[in-house]
Amino acid sequence: SKLQFAPFSSALDAGFWHQLTQRKLNEYRLDETPKVIKGYYYNGDPLGLPARLTLEFSAFDMNASIPARCCPAFGTLYNTNTFETFKSCDKKALLDKEANEIWESIKSGAALENPMLLNRFLLLTFADLKKYHFYYWFCYPALCFPDGIHITQKPVCLGDRFSLTQLEALQKAYDDLCQEEGVTALPYFLIRYHDNSVTISLLKKWDDFFQDQGGKVTVGVYDPCNLAQYPGWPLRNFLILAAHKWGSVLQRVEVLCFRDRTMQGVRDITHSIIFEITLPETPLGPDCPKAVGWEKNQKGGMGPRMVNLSECMDPKRLAESSVDLNLKLMCWRLVPTLDLEKIVAAKCLLLGAGTLGCSVARTLMGWGVRKITFVDNAKISYSNPVRQPLYEFEDCLSGGKPKALAAADRLQKIFPGV
Repeated sequence: SKLQFAPFSSALDAGFWHQLTQRKLNEYRLDETPKVIKGYYYNGDPLGLPARLTLEFSAFDMNASIPARCCPAFGTLYNTNTFETFKSCDKKALLDKEANEIWESIKSGAALENPMLLNRFLLLTFADLKKYHFYYWFCYPALCFPDGIHITQKPVCLGDRFSLTQLEALQKAYDDLCQEEGVTALPYFLIRYHDNSVTISLLKKWDDFFQDQGGKVTVGVYDPCNLAQYPGWPLRNFLILAAHKWGSVLQRVEVLCFRDRTMQGVRDITHSIIFEITLPETPLGPDCPKAVGWEKNQKGGMGPRMVNLSECMDPKRLAESSVDLNLKLMCWRLVPTLDLEKIVAAKCLLLGAGTLGCSVARTLMGWGVRKITFVDNAKISYSNPVRQPLYEFEDCLSGGKPKALAAADRLQKIFPGV
C-alpha cells in the first residue's frame, strides 16, 4: 500500500486578525509586498482533533516565544488591497515559488542545518476592514514523489514495539536534546535504539550518526496528526530530502511519528506510531518535484475561507473603525501628508445651522472632525428641509424644532462617534 498523509487544518486566532488590521492601517497601508509571519503546530492533541497550524496575535513578531512543546513554522503573508486581486492571484505561481525555495534548501543542504526550512507555509488574505470580513487561503507546500511511497510495514503504536524502558529513554533523550538546543520542539531527529537504550541526534549529524547502520535507518518526526494509520503533513518534505540525499544507499526507512500527549497530568508517548517504508528507486531529477498544499474550504472544495468578526463587535465601534479606515484610505491615495490626528482632535464652532451650516457640518464629519458646536436661535420651517440636509418634514411640525438641537441630534444619528 502507498503512504498517505493527513493535511494541516489552519487555525487563525481572532488576535491574528486584530494584528493584521492594525498593521494594515498603520504600517502596510497600500503595500502588498510579502511579509514574513510565524505559526506553530502541536503534537499532543487528543484523538479527533485535526492537525492544526495555529497563527496568533504574535505571528508578526519573529522574536515572540512559542508555546511549550510546540513546533514553530515560518511562512509568507500575501495581503491584497482588493477582493478582486485576492481572487485573481495566481495560486499556482505562489505555490511553485514556495516549493522551489524548499527544493533549493534541500539541494543546497540548508535544510539539513535548519530543518524549519522544510515546514514553510503561505497565507493569502484580503481584509475588508469596513465590514470586518477576512478572506484567506492557507497553503502548506508539499513536494511529491511521482509514484508515491510504498509502506513495507504498516503503522503500529509505539507502545506495541518499544518496551517501557525504551519509551522512557526516548522521552528523556528527546527532552535533553530540546533543552540542549534551546528549542520548544524538534521537527525532525535521528534515532538509534537497542534493548534498553535510545539515542537521538540532529538531522545535520546524519553521516556520523548512521555510519554503521547499513541499509536501514530510523528517523523521528514531530507529528501533529493523531490518527492511528496516517502520519501528518510535515513528513512529506522530509522524505523528499531523505530520497535526494541518501536514496542511493538507503533501502529502508523506519519512521517514528513522535506524539507527546499529557492527559490528567500524565505524560504519554505510547500512541506515537512507527512504520517502515521504501524510498523510490528512481532518483529525483534536478528540477523541483510537483507540489501540492492549498487547503480546502469548509465545504471540502478548493477555495478560500472567510471569517466574519463584525458579529462580535459593538456596532458603534464598528462604525468608528470603518470611518477611520475610510479616512486613511482617502489620505493614502489623495493627500499622504495630511495629519489626520490633528483633524480628529479639532473642535469646530458653526455660527448658523442653515443651508451652509448643515453642509459644512456633514463635510467636517466626513473628514474626521468629531467635535462640532452649533449656534442658532431659529426653528425649522417648512421651507428648510429641501435645502438643509440635516432636517426632515417631521422637524417642522408643531412650530418647528430648534435648529441647533435638531442638527446636533441628526449628526449623532448619522454617526454615533461625533
